[in-house]
Amino acid sequence: MSAIATSPLPGSGRSALGALSALSVVLIWASWLVSTRHSVGAGLGPLDLSLLRYGIPALVLAPVWWRTGLFPKGAMGPLALMVLGSGAPFFQIVAFGMRHTPASAAGVLLPGLMPLAVAVIGMVFLGERSDRWRKLGMLAILAGGAVLLFGNLGDEGLSWISFTILPIGATLWAVYTHAFRRSGLDAFEGAALICVWSTILNIGALPLVGTQFPTAPWREIALQSVTQGLLSGLVATLLYGTAVRALGGTQAAAYTAITPVAAAIGGAVLLAEPLGVSTLLAALVTGLGVLLSTGLLSRRQVVS
Repeated sequence: MSAIATSPLPGSGRSALGALSALSVVLIWASWLVSTRHSVGAGLGPLDLSLLRYGIPALVLAPVWWRTGLFPKGAMGPLALMVLGSGAPFFQIVAFGMRHTPASAAGVLLPGLMPLAVAVIGMVFLGERSDRWRKLGMLAILAGGAVLLFGNLGDEGLSWISFTILPIGATLWAVYTHAFRRSGLDAFEGAALICVWSTILNIGALPLVGTQFPTAPWREIALQSVTQGLLSGLVATLLYGTAVRALGGTQAAAYTAITPVAAAIGGAVLLAEPLGVSTLLAALVTGLGVLLSTGLLSRRQVVS
């Protein structure tokens, strides 16, 4: 997943292209949740997944980080927060949480809470203001989490880990979002540097953690190479950039409201996870909250 901010480009037909790109990104994000949930209990470990998630894009984007250098002048502070918030540390925390959380619930507790965390950090630490629609969206996101919590009390599929670790992951992503906006790096530079530094961290952890690549089924490695490395790590960045150029940042971000519902359906269809009424309701309420929290319905904001 990635954050890009730019102005929309004029022209008929670009809206359809932007909508298609944004919907594709949502599907990739949902498949990433389902894929990560599937593999943490299969043949590959979290470090193996992280190596694929960041190593493949680091190789593809090597010309970019080679040009910027590993220590871009004036951006090292934000870059460190970006690596923490969306790089290897973020991935390991999320993978641990996903090990104890069905994909349907993870869609509410991770991408569902990300806009809320971004808004809270912006208001508390950066002096940003929110209008009534965004505040209503935050309340809806909290309501979705409450529905999930009380609807699944006593469910062995959810524990305190789910309701603690994944929100921490959402908060880290919010830190990355604000750091990226202030880094002065463009989308490709940010993605390239995050991936190469994450790969360095992952390689450094190999002697301590080890790898399951030699014993993992090749089909599993191929699947995760596509979903983690190519789709989530590389293609989603390009597609989201296309969506933002065509639609504007606010409208493109509004499409993320679909992610919790898509993750819930994907977990039920592909992983045979039970899709209870409370989980589906939580996904729908959280998705609505995400939509409102983007500020799309704000009268004072026409285009971002």
